[in-house]
Amino acid sequence: MQDLAYLFHGFAVVLTPFNFGLMLLGIVLGVIIGVLPGLGAANGIAILLPLTFTMPPTSAIIMLSCIYWGALFGGAIASILFNIPGEPWSVATTFDGYPLAQKGRAGEALTTSFTSSFVGAFFAVVMITFLAPIIARFALRFGPAEYFSVYLLTFCSFVGMGKGSPAKILASMMIGFALSTVGIDIVTGQLRMTFGLTSLLKGFDFLIAVIGLFGIGEILLSMEEGLKFSGATARINPKVVWETWKKLPRYSFTFMRSVIIGIWMGVTPGGATPASFMSYGAAKKFSKEGDKFGTGVIEGLVAPETAAHAAGTSALLPMITLGIPGSPTAAVLLGGLLIWGLQPGPLLFQEKPDFVWGLIASMYLGNVVGLAVVLSLVPAFAAILRIPFAIIAPVIVVICAIGAYTVNNSMHDIWFMLGFGVVGYVFKKLNYPMAPLVLALVLGNAAESSFRQAMLSSQGSLGILFSNGLVGGITALALVMLFWPLISTGLRTMRPARANKLAEQQPVD
Repeated sequence: MQDLAYLFHGFAVVLTPFNFGLMLLGIVLGVIIGVLPGLGAANGIAILLPLTFTMPPTSAIIMLSCIYWGALFGGAIASILFNIPGEPWSVATTFDGYPLAQKGRAGEALTTSFTSSFVGAFFAVVMITFLAPIIARFALRFGPAEYFSVYLLTFCSFVGMGKGSPAKILASMMIGFALSTVGIDIVTGQLRMTFGLTSLLKGFDFLIAVIGLFGIGEILLSMEEGLKFSGATARINPKVVWETWKKLPRYSFTFMRSVIIGIWMGVTPGGATPASFMSYGAAKKFSKEGDKFGTGVIEGLVAPETAAHAAGTSALLPMITLGIPGSPTAAVLLGGLLIWGLQPGPLLFQEKPDFVWGLIASMYLGNVVGLAVVLSLVPAFAAILRIPFAIIAPVIVVICAIGAYTVNNSMHDIWFMLGFGVVGYVFKKLNYPMAPLVLALVLGNAAESSFRQAMLSSQGSLGILFSNGLVGGITALALVMLFWPLISTGLRTMRPARANKLAEQQPVD
């Protein structure tokens, strides 16, 4: 009851005119940041952080957290309309979001994405409100072996639950792993596959790869098919929000499963990116429309968006309760707390209740206000597709180039972006999936770091992956996911054989 009283007091703090104005400003800035490829929520918050130094800490965190919520919503816009994911977790959004937009259902896709984002974030905030101390103690049990087992589960579930060619999925993933090793070895400090280029010392930046693979690759494919001087069909129907909402309750189980996956991956912390891929793979496996995923299926949009935003919101929990950032954005916010003289941890709830509960209240209200803002603009966003592609394609190329350049302020990144664009074009022509490549490129370094740390602590013994119930359970589940096609095939062959044996045992009249 005391916590609820603090929460209601937090709402009173957020709803003051000054703080509410900062909330609206933060959401608008966040949407703009989310739409621009290459910027991202973490970079956007870092750039705007100095603006908050003269504010009270509570007002500052309200504005910055609302920038985060706005960026989460805005990241889906470019992914759905232009096939350009601005954030790592937006990649899975493009799989069905962009095909939906190309079918003239951009309004439906945007409404589904925004609503799914809200649902995932809302349940994550509820979890933070009531289960913060318990979840925080659980997160402390994770070491290098546990982290690697989570990454292994993500990779294995993507291979085992994918309905495409396993050989092509593995080949794409191996290419991603190879690209993730470029740069400085994280353990020995030696150079790997840099070929004397100083621009490769940091390896290939994920955002540059994604902008090239999806944005430039799609434009190259469109150029081959012939640039159209007429816009795509896009209905400007204000009722599209209500019509879409009527369809979403049928995906209740997908929402529930994605929320659980997202919260779990956010707290561990696995991250929003593996959560979105894992949720998409699970939805594809268990959906009645699994064969249609990738062609423009609403459920294929619900799953990754819900999981990604549940994970992104849950990642703030370790930062508040333990001082351990669960995501790059949480790390930037942690830096802001330290600058304002606040030390994250369990004592923060006792020493600064106004601040903590004001932040949690801003999570609730920020998501509600953010959803209202972006939903009111759905018809305007959808109308962008009515612009002829021959006109908008050069604009997209320029935006992609600016986004790639701003990542490291390097001209080399633009050339890398174009190179990845050619790779994306070749993958699409040969019908190779790009999702495994992107997943391996994003998580390859983190997985390698966790694995090598685990091997160093165990003196090279793989037994550490089964050293306790937590890591052993996750590793075992990963192996089941990897070999699930063989397991399911074996179960199907055993059923007819058993049925025939029972039939033979029946007495004959």
